[in-house]
Amino acid sequence: MSKKRTSLKDIAEALNTSVSTVSRALKDHPDISPALKKQIQEMAFERNYKQKEHSAKKPNTTAKTIGIIVPDMVTYFFSSVISGIENYAKEKGYFVVITNSDDQADKEEKCVNHLLEIGASGVISSIAQETKNFAHFSRLTTQNIPLVFFDRVAETDRISSVGVDNTNTARELTCHFHQHGAKRIACLAGPKNLSISKERTAGYLAGLIDCNLPVTPAYMANTSLNADDAEKATQQLLELPDPPDALLCINDTVAFGAMRAIRKAGLSIPQDIALSGFTNEMHATVVEPPLTSVAQPTEEMGREAAKMLIEQIENGLYTLPRQVVLKSQIVVRQSSVKAEL
Repeated sequence: MSKKRTSLKDIAEALNTSVSTVSRALKDHPDISPALKKQIQEMAFERNYKQKEHSAKKPNTTAKTIGIIVPDMVTYFFSSVISGIENYAKEKGYFVVITNSDDQADKEEKCVNHLLEIGASGVISSIAQETKNFAHFSRLTTQNIPLVFFDRVAETDRISSVGVDNTNTARELTCHFHQHGAKRIACLAGPKNLSISKERTAGYLAGLIDCNLPVTPAYMANTSLNADDAEKATQQLLELPDPPDALLCINDTVAFGAMRAIRKAGLSIPQDIALSGFTNEMHATVVEPPLTSVAQPTEEMGREAAKMLIEQIENGLYTLPRQVVLKSQIVVRQSSVKAEL
């Protein structure tokens, strides 16, 4: 038996409001209070509400425009994914419009609204680190506009996504540290709400178990994804009575901040504390010592996300969501290998 499709009336009854109020809230009408609008949009997203085909806003197939939302456009990781999206889109006759959330939830919402206003045929997004609910994305899904997440993903039971094998790679990195003499391995993860934080932390914990090392809660820290905050978080780890001798960082930017804290503490890398990043930024090869990191197939990630989105645009939305997980590769450099004494 097919699952009953959620209607405007269902949402209205659940929130004890009118159908017209729900309808206007989903169209971002200014007469609806921000609090109620958010509540309605969040429920619509959770219940996978979509407009009926005959009344839905049709994608702008004449413009054939794909919208991209990224947390930043400076790092190599995101610029390379954008390149993959753009190259595939051009092959298929689509233009791309790139928007930047600056890792802020309110800016991410403005990006969604802007892409709706210009009539984007579909949207590819990596979630901002501040985003803790996804109600604003309901403006896309309720209007039958295809959406694909990449890297930082969410709602994978309903939204297609492309990522890498974060958990297994973090497990292998943890074991790599242990194989090179580390016994007190710490993990500096990002915000707890991000999928990459959850997955890489899970891999770190699995690695500790594989290596018969104890799980020490004091060695698990979360920080925002910038170097200054990472430096402060690392300083706190180094001030522990029994500080770590290895540190797995969620990305290279965090690792660069950790490097500053380690040097300020008068410690050496890797002899006193081994270190790794995760995104293999270009700077990883020019810092001293060169940073062990994880090379991710960024261009392939972008092409795969664009392929999935264009398939939805051209073949219809009502296909089952797919989650593509690509392989990544640990690139071992001097920062993680302790010299034998």
